[in-house]
Amino acid sequence: MMSERRNYFRERKSKSSPVAARSPVVHTSIVREPIPTWYFAIVIVRRGAEFLLVHERKHGQLWYFPGGRVEPGETLEEGARRETREEAGLDVVLDGVLRVEHTIMPEGSARCRVFYLARPADGAPPKSEPDEHSLEARWVHPRALPAYPPRGQEVATIIAAVAAGVPVAPLAMLVPEGTPWR
Repeated sequence: MMSERRNYFRERKSKSSPVAARSPVVHTSIVREPIPTWYFAIVIVRRGAEFLLVHERKHGQLWYFPGGRVEPGETLEEGARRETREEAGLDVVLDGVLRVEHTIMPEGSARCRVFYLARPADGAPPKSEPDEHSLEARWVHPRALPAYPPRGQEVATIIAAVAAGVPVAPLAMLVPEGTPWR
């Protein structure tokens, strides 16, 4: 397989222009069965020293960041914005990618979580009335976290990392397959 791929690139390079030789090649034949993979966008929205938390309807009605599964046909960025709008009632500007995590699940599927850093698009207040997506959303200062029981220790860990200035990758880090290299 690897020698076939090398030969393909060698052949392509010799028959085409230098620009075409650098463009991505998308193979459409799948040699193995695909692994079912679920993509999630988690949005860390910061306003000064405060962070946006959502009082979840699910997961024991604990507090977490806005986010959820990216829907079929939706980009990761679109999913991040939609989930924040649905769960927190706010429009956001995505500033960058904090982290991408990939987990193979015991049953053979996979989960990929993309953590975005964002800021509010305007001065609108977060959602205060419960609906099918969440119970409410609030701006929370890190010192006030004990009053908001989180869904896991990662809430405090992520807030501390962002407040300390963890590196943020540009949004261009995640692009659709086939996007030209520049």
